[in-house]
Amino acid sequence: MKYLGQLVVALLAFSAVVLMMAPAGADAATCNALQLTPCAGAIIGNAAPTASCCSKMREQRPCMCQYARDPNLKQYVNSPNGKKVLAACKVPVPSC
Repeated sequence: MKYLGQLVVALLAFSAVVLMMAPAGADAATCNALQLTPCAGAIIGNAAPTASCCSKMREQRPCMCQYARDPNLKQYVNSPNGKKVLAACKVPVPSC
């Protein structure tokens, strides 16, 4: 039960970071970290990535370097679970 509570807190923190990174203008519409919310359980927890997660990962692939450089998101992109999700979704790990 303690683990479940920690997972919920981590998911909320991840969601808050993603919400803060929502695009402000039309040019940023293609890179929207909020679109990766379906992957939160797989990146923060140990859940398998869903089909929805993989679809969003593929859509956001051009943005991965931007996310990897962002101080609020890089810990998720560069984490072991983040890399596992990228691999499971057949999205190359960014080499920025």
